[in-house]
Amino acid sequence: MDKKTVRDVDVTGKRVFVRADLNVPLDDGRITDDTRIRASLPTIVYLLERGASVVLASHLGRPKGKVNDALRLKPVADRLSQLLGRPVRMTGDALGPGVQVAVDKLRPGDLLMLENLRFHAEEEANGEEFSKSLAGLADVYVDDAFGSAHRAHASTEGITHFLPSVAGLLMEREVDALSRLLERPPKPFHAIIGGAKVTGKLEVLEALLSRCQAILVGGGMANTFLAAKGHALGKSLVETDQIDNAQRIMSEARRKRVRFMVPTDVVIAPQIHYRAQTQVVGIDAVPKEMMVVDIGPHTITAYTDHLAKAKTVFWNGPMGVFEVKQFAEGTNAIARFLADQTAKGGITVVGGGDSVAAVEQLGVADRMTHVSTGGGASLEFLEGKTLPGIAALDDCQAAA
Repeated sequence: MDKKTVRDVDVTGKRVFVRADLNVPLDDGRITDDTRIRASLPTIVYLLERGASVVLASHLGRPKGKVNDALRLKPVADRLSQLLGRPVRMTGDALGPGVQVAVDKLRPGDLLMLENLRFHAEEEANGEEFSKSLAGLADVYVDDAFGSAHRAHASTEGITHFLPSVAGLLMEREVDALSRLLERPPKPFHAIIGGAKVTGKLEVLEALLSRCQAILVGGGMANTFLAAKGHALGKSLVETDQIDNAQRIMSEARRKRVRFMVPTDVVIAPQIHYRAQTQVVGIDAVPKEMMVVDIGPHTITAYTDHLAKAKTVFWNGPMGVFEVKQFAEGTNAIARFLADQTAKGGITVVGGGDSVAAVEQLGVADRMTHVSTGGGASLEFLEGKTLPGIAALDDCQAAA
């Protein structure tokens, strides 16, 4: 990448403000997926081993500028403590006299975690004074929060105006892996795009049409494309306001000679419930009282047969309602297949929270070329957009 990284600065004896993305899913205060915490470890350990004192900051959830006890970072600090094998002290706030006292006591090799940044409305508003106050806690800024790089917030963009600012090791890996997809990916380059809705995926689909040789669609968003082709889908989620866009995307794919694949058979159920009875039908045979919950076996075979021809694959979004076990086979089959393809030398990049959760649950995440911690950020990166959190970092040619 063309930005300075943590390797380019001397951190010994310095206080380093590390913006990580520790926004993990919680269930009644229990972390259900610690992927983002583990992904942040290399940068944290790198700094501590080199005698830096680390002020670690993140957001959690959407507290909308107000203190929300359910979104405190203590579970994250506890898990980080387990992974590091050392206590992780926390502050009661992200800023304030007590925070400054705690920071002033830090010694080389110490680690301190701030409370949820988004308890302050100024964080998302990118307030200048808030940014300056955060910067006052440290000598160097390290951005390792790729998942928040598409947001110009105080802790991702504003703070860079007041401190030397470099990328962390995770940020570097993310940018390098995704840049390979934008620049010269080995071809054929195929994309698998799933998830619930077409809304939010239009721009990345349009961008991929200029780079990919095939796009395979699954999940709830496939229903909208199927509806655009004239299929009746019972009670399934269909974005009727996106029908015209779906038709336009498919027309553009034909014009650019990009293979655009949609399901030919589907798994249906009367409701989304773990006890629901399922059956497999063709896309022309979905009863009015049923809904599509996954891609069917013929579609799985067609998709994997086509993916076998690819040298590079980008996957974002599950193939069905994978959170329910009997609706997860499409997603799981794709995950297992991509893991095998990667072992044979293929390049596989997985992006998006649900896709990442799926490969983690199956235990195949470490068999992929790269598993991105950024959902929206990875999509915007592939759309060719400038991500504020990356653009704000010091350029490699800049003076130290």
